[in-house]
Amino acid sequence: MDKNKNVYNFDDIRPLDDSEVSAAIEVLIESEGFRHALNYIMPGLDWEDFIAKMRQCKTKEKFKSSLGYEAVSSVAKRSTFSLDISGRSRMPGKPCTIISNHRDIVMDVAFLNLLLYNIGRGATQVAIGDNLLIYPWIDLVVRMNNSFIVKRDVPVRQILEESRKLSAYIHHTIKETKESIWIAQREGRAKDSNDTTQNSVLKMLNMGGDSDILTNLMSLHIVPVAISYEIDPCDYLKAQEFQMKRDHPKFVKSKRDDLLSMEVGILEDKGRVHFTVASPINPALEKLNPEMDKNELFSAVAAIIDREIYTHYRFYPRNYIAYDMLYRTSRFSAMNYYNAYDREEFLEYLQKQIDKIDITNKDEPFLRTKILEMYSNPLKNHLEKT
Repeated sequence: MDKNKNVYNFDDIRPLDDSEVSAAIEVLIESEGFRHALNYIMPGLDWEDFIAKMRQCKTKEKFKSSLGYEAVSSVAKRSTFSLDISGRSRMPGKPCTIISNHRDIVMDVAFLNLLLYNIGRGATQVAIGDNLLIYPWIDLVVRMNNSFIVKRDVPVRQILEESRKLSAYIHHTIKETKESIWIAQREGRAKDSNDTTQNSVLKMLNMGGDSDILTNLMSLHIVPVAISYEIDPCDYLKAQEFQMKRDHPKFVKSKRDDLLSMEVGILEDKGRVHFTVASPINPALEKLNPEMDKNELFSAVAAIIDREIYTHYRFYPRNYIAYDMLYRTSRFSAMNYYNAYDREEFLEYLQKQIDKIDITNKDEPFLRTKILEMYSNPLKNHLEKT
């Protein structure tokens, strides 16, 4: 018996039911914003043909596996040199909770689910923050693609209860509906690529269980996944945000800022993109002392997830170049991990990205350092903590 389903009504956070798909499709057909976005992502789209295909989708699975798959495949062909996955044999043969580092607002999990489809594993349900549901059609599309909503813009007094509800939904999904889920290791992207699992995420995951911390987390079958982009097209936007927050401590991104990051992340060049399925963490959790202080226990679990992610990054020449530049070494050039051409190409790219930034009192040395950190931090963590 699922106690969570009886305690909570998940209607405001769950994906759409199949019974709601046809009506949602009719709303999307009438949405100019949805049509504009599709034409942006899939140039030359025959809208009338696409409408006919949409109306043939009577279930979420049909929508995801045909139209959703087609859209993400189109983005991959236009914006990546390669997209692949390794470590698939480590995926458990049961519903699991995939926890990954977080680079791109949209494409991290879109690419992951595309790859999981390609290897016959089926897509995950996806945790998505309500701050990204900028337009009603975006809310419909993500729910049709099996996303569930993480409420962030709620009064302080409601945060704890919303966390309990979210956790209950995740436990319900893994244990009762038997679907895997994806959630980022932290709230929002690690804009400097210093990927660390937040204790708050683990505390939330624990809430929906009915036993001790380790038993609750083990029941979710957590599998870390390392995501590696050769090129982060949003690097200049992230650097710009760092300066804005430095110069204006009360700076808060607008919805337009999020929308721009989504657009750039979807459409611009990402080079080689690789996902690595790391080892499920239950064997490591079994070795922890359940009598530890709660905060120390959550920190120990976070460190296990981090180590798996750090171990399984894939690195590209610009990671090594950025590290050598930032730390003023020749460590990786001496090891022939890149050559003079790679370095010159990266320097040109770096300046091109900085040139895109148009803000008051633009601080180029600071911006350059922040972008170098983005490309070097995964390598730094790999070297120091594995």
